[in-house]
Amino acid sequence: QVQLVESGGGLVQAGGSLRLSCAASGSIFSINTMGWYRQAPGKQRELVANITSGGSTNYADSVQGRFTISRDNAKNTAYLQMNSLKPEDTAVYYCNVGGLLTRAYRYLKEVWGQGTLVTVSS
Repeated sequence: QVQLVESGGGLVQAGGSLRLSCAASGSIFSINTMGWYRQAPGKQRELVANITSGGSTNYADSVQGRFTISRDNAKNTAYLQMNSLKPEDTAVYYCNVGGLLTRAYRYLKEVWGQGTLVTVSS
C-alpha cells in the first residue's frame, strides 16, 4: 500500500510564501516523477510543477519564477516552495506521483494525495 501525505497548506497574504511537502510512504522501490497539481473552485485541475528522479523540472507558466519544486529521493518526498503568492494561486493542491515501482515490483502508473488547501488573501 502506497500513500501520499501532504502538508504545508494554509492561509497567507498576497506576496507571502508557503512550502508544501508530499511524502510517499509504503514499500517503494523507485518513483519516476513527483509533482503538484491544483484545482481552484469551478476550474479544471492543472499541473503546477513536477520533477523527475533525475532532477528535471517542469513548471506552469503562471508559476514560473515564483515556485520551486524539489525532491529528496532518499525520503521519497517532494517540496513545493511558493513565493510571491497571488490570490489566483488559491486552490486545493494535490500531490501526484507517476511511475512508482514497489519493492514487490508492482508498477503504479499514478498515485494522488488527498489535497491541501492554499488560500491567498488580497
